[in-house]
Amino acid sequence: MEWKKEIKILFWIIVIFGLAFFLPIESVRFNTAVDATFDLVKWYAGEHFILCLLPALFIAGVISVFVSQGSVLRYFGANAKKWLAYTVGALSGTILAVCSCTILPLFSSIHKRGAGLGSAIAFLYSGPAINILAIILTARILGFEMGLARTIGAVSFSVIIGVIMSLIYHKEENVKREAQMNIALQPEKRPVWKTSFHFFTLVLILVFANWGRPAIDDTTKD
Repeated sequence: MEWKKEIKILFWIIVIFGLAFFLPIESVRFNTAVDATFDLVKWYAGEHFILCLLPALFIAGVISVFVSQGSVLRYFGANAKKWLAYTVGALSGTILAVCSCTILPLFSSIHKRGAGLGSAIAFLYSGPAINILAIILTARILGFEMGLARTIGAVSFSVIIGVIMSLIYHKEENVKREAQMNIALQPEKRPVWKTSFHFFTLVLILVFANWGRPAIDDTTKD
């Protein structure tokens, strides 16, 4: 008999039993917390996943299918010019309206296509902070100076963090760089306007998905 395995199973049985036995279902506070949790899950599924995360997944798919590996390597690759890779990575999030959750599929997509870790991290960090809607909203509410400071700060820190991550994982980056040295960049077979059309169509869906008339509480009417 494997005593360690059996004791571990017994431990988890006791823990689960204790949680079930002492569950405070008679507490109003507990029931309110449970209801609020399920309300939040329902809101996240309807408002955030469908309208934000799902379009971001489709955009990541467009990058994987329509954007050639040569284009990614040319601008983001480990062998690309550092100033070009970090500039494109730090500023390309401007055209997207994504949050810190929906930027993850896009980051994963370009990184798997061969982007260097530093430039991909710069894109991951700056994307949610410098998208055009966030900058306009910040400048409109907090003033032009705050909007400008947010843009400069996000771009600057994204480059710094990208460089630090690239240095931390320099061994993996060197392996990727050597592997990409033998990859011959193929010319683009698909016209740029077709790729841009698919990409910006999904971006517009992502931007305007949450637009709509706000709900009006009938109880406030006279």
